[in-house]
Amino acid sequence: MNQSQFDFDFLVIGGGSGGVRAARFAAQTGAKVGVAEATKLGGTCVNVGCVPKKLYSHAATYAEYFEEARGFGWTIGSIPQFDWDTLKKNRAAEISRLNELYRSLLDQANVQILNGWASFIDPHTIDVSGQRFTAENILIATGGRPWIPPIPGSELGVTSDSMFDLPTFPRRLLVVGGGYIGCEFASIFSALGADVVQVQRHDRLIPAFDEDLSNFLAQEMRKSGIDIRFNTTALRLERSTGGIRAHLDNSQAIEVDVVLFATGRLPATRDLGLEKAGVMNDRNGAVAVDAQYKSNVPSVFAVGDVSSRQHLTPIALAEAMVVVDSLFRDKQRVMDYSHIPTAIFTHPNVGTVGLTEAQARERFGDVAVYRTDFRPLKHTLSGSSARTLMKLVVDRASDKVVGVHMVGDEAGEIIQGFAVALRAGATKQLFDTTVGIHPTGAEEFVSMRQPVV
Repeated sequence: MNQSQFDFDFLVIGGGSGGVRAARFAAQTGAKVGVAEATKLGGTCVNVGCVPKKLYSHAATYAEYFEEARGFGWTIGSIPQFDWDTLKKNRAAEISRLNELYRSLLDQANVQILNGWASFIDPHTIDVSGQRFTAENILIATGGRPWIPPIPGSELGVTSDSMFDLPTFPRRLLVVGGGYIGCEFASIFSALGADVVQVQRHDRLIPAFDEDLSNFLAQEMRKSGIDIRFNTTALRLERSTGGIRAHLDNSQAIEVDVVLFATGRLPATRDLGLEKAGVMNDRNGAVAVDAQYKSNVPSVFAVGDVSSRQHLTPIALAEAMVVVDSLFRDKQRVMDYSHIPTAIFTHPNVGTVGLTEAQARERFGDVAVYRTDFRPLKHTLSGSSARTLMKLVVDRASDKVVGVHMVGDEAGEIIQGFAVALRAGATKQLFDTTVGIHPTGAEEFVSMRQPVV
């Protein structure tokens, strides 16, 4: 089949962040581009991920603000009332606006939207709800899907996809899992008024993050009333007169209204027909790709959660541009996965960039650790016992700061700027000679002088 016989120069399966970015910028080069999407445009991030989750995190923060305002002279005339249905309605309206924005962006770029489920027929052909389309190159950008452990009664639980539209607000919530998704929802629903039990099969939360952050976050979440149980998980769920009875592996059972399985995500490659195209994937379904995101089949590429080592929307966007540059701009660049900042929208927030202390010791051997935890100025009047943790990890040989970590208000906003510093190779001396903004929490990052290790 020669190029003139293809329906598209570039066909994207999946209308999420990475897929839409790749389609738009490929089309801007003059390529004929199509996007196949079975549901709403925007993918996980816009519809059931980071955007609605951040909105709900903001909603939960107001509960804390109302309580803390008294210390600043505000009199709350009546008890603030939270309305779950209002939050759901307003969130849905905003997500619909974003869906239409994505559609408009594709329309403006002259990208053809193919509505329906796509699956491969061969390396250059896909079927979309009964119609066949051919393309010179095909990009898989289908993202990920939640994984539920196969325990008895697992069908009684829900995943993060369903948490934004629960019919009624759960007064009792069990969160199974201690990763960032589980911690975020535990924090949000606890602040909104639910009694939350969180079980984690490991001995700490967010185990991929720095251990000091993990321990400090658990301490702060417990202060807010979340019942965190380590080395514990759910073994069986069953209906009860009061809701759902969850049997835990410590011979205890608890009654809850909702069980959230935040037990990980898998690449969404099921039913894509990868075998018909000869595309290789691993046992979890992830598409194996090279540095240009090309699979073992020369005409098939994959970006984002369906293949990436790190499941973050900005990474999917950056990977998409590598593919576009390679195919349509005759540029060969490689994605740099070092110094990628990450935030967790728990209460309090977590922000981190660079290496954990353990990773730094493994890579460099001799490292210096600077750490402080303190009561933020706001809470000297608010009455809250919340504290903030900040930590720097420094390679002693080069004096370079190789890790910046924080738990506290607006951690994500603060860490974003320090990510630039780490990418630029900032040394501890540069941190020390930078003038801080007073009085802010962030100034502590340029004020720590004595290593604790």
